[in-house]
Amino acid sequence: MAFQILLNFFIAITWVLITASFTPSTFVIGYIIGLLLLILTRRFYNGRLYLGRLWACVKLTSIFFKELILSNISVALLVLKPKLELQPMIFAMPTVLEKDWEITLLSSLITLTPGTIVVHVSDDQRTLYIHAIDVNDVEEAISSIKQSFEKAIMEVSRT
Repeated sequence: MAFQILLNFFIAITWVLITASFTPSTFVIGYIIGLLLLILTRRFYNGRLYLGRLWACVKLTSIFFKELILSNISVALLVLKPKLELQPMIFAMPTVLEKDWEITLLSSLITLTPGTIVVHVSDDQRTLYIHAIDVNDVEEAISSIKQSFEKAIMEVSRT
């Protein structure tokens, strides 16, 4: 992926130097030309085109902000209730993520979302222990995390 990005920038800078026009629009045109050349020669690269991974990063970021806003509203509504009827719980969530950075990212995203925190990662790194402030159904909470954060992280990391 890094090679593709550098190659695309190199083609864009080469285009700027060839045309001798040092404007941002010339650079953008060179970048687009470089992107088209990368698309035409994508079968020579091991992984997928870097734009796919970049799009997956944008999707992961948007999922996080959506979950952040929704959980902020949910926690605010819980706090504003006259009588607190919470069901706090610590539950185990198995994960299919394998790399250390994937597990760290998942743990960070869960912890940064209000109302949940990862309290422990098992020694084999296959299970996350999560504390949630209000859980009605553990299976629903696990599937929600798996369908949002874990799935998006796998899209970013898998080639």
